[in-house]
Amino acid sequence: MSFFQQLGQTTLLWPQALWLLGVLPALAAIYLWLGWRRKRAQGRLAELWQADSAARSALRRALPPLLFFLGLAALIAAIARPQTRMTLPAMHKSVILAIDTSGSMRATDVEPNRLAAAQNAARVFVQHLPPHTRIGIVAVAGSASVVQSPTDKRDELLQAIERLKVQRGTALGSGIYVALATLLPEAGINLENLLYGRPEYWTRWPSVEAPEKPPIAPGSNRSAAIVLISDGESNFGPHPLEAAKLAAKHGVRVYTVGIGNAEGAALGFGGWSVRVRLDEDTLRQIARVTEGEYYRAASAQELKKIHQQLNARMVIERSRTVETSAILAGAGAFFLVVSALCSLAWFNRVL
Repeated sequence: MSFFQQLGQTTLLWPQALWLLGVLPALAAIYLWLGWRRKRAQGRLAELWQADSAARSALRRALPPLLFFLGLAALIAAIARPQTRMTLPAMHKSVILAIDTSGSMRATDVEPNRLAAAQNAARVFVQHLPPHTRIGIVAVAGSASVVQSPTDKRDELLQAIERLKVQRGTALGSGIYVALATLLPEAGINLENLLYGRPEYWTRWPSVEAPEKPPIAPGSNRSAAIVLISDGESNFGPHPLEAAKLAAKHGVRVYTVGIGNAEGAALGFGGWSVRVRLDEDTLRQIARVTEGEYYRAASAQELKKIHQQLNARMVIERSRTVETSAILAGAGAFFLVVSALCSLAWFNRVL
């Protein structure tokens, strides 16, 4: 946002204080009159009009009073208590890319195929996020697994994206659960129970689960986010909306990217032909439950653009009203001090 746009969003809590600015011209006139009298009393009034006066001397005479009145103007503006609506960064410190690698991602309705297009877009996403953002990658098929734990090393992330291969089954719920547990390791999320329905005591090495915390507002976690790239057809594992509800309870937004088109494409499996379609309803519901956003990508180019939009969306997330009185007060004090120092150095007096 430009300076003039920010200025247009500025409001004053006490605008009556600006009437004090009307006093400044009177003070300037008094200052000039007193200076004129002082020069006249010293018999050097002609010095004011000497043509051979150096430009540096003229600047020295004008600079201290100019800074003095600028300082007074800034202090008066600070008294009016200006407030401006500013866009502030709300950078997600950790992002998990959950990428569908199921057999339906072999469909060629997005060239060269859905998985290859998703990989290309994921590379764009990784390369354009700020360097300090940690990114993890989860592969989602009949089960979900962490391909790359969260890191800020882009080379490792690109290598992990390259390793993604098509597998059988689609368990979007598992992908969201694994991504959430990877994002929030301290939350005590019991994956054994969520993924397989096993209680804690069935596991060989029981983990110490943190006490359950009250849910927070959906989308309120500003330090973590999940980006799910899929064609939306979940046919295995826990229901994706149940996983989305758990993410919402932890305040984590899930941004969903639908890849493919509604007509779908025919795929051959063991002599059978199956048409795989984009299930937008599921992806929309996941995004809505978590206060995220849904994007549709019908082509590789659209998918890249969507990831670029996601980058911007996840960097600039909120705005707030900030009072700028302290800035103006500091600027006013600075001008007054510099004015006094210049006057003392050049004329052995304060103005």
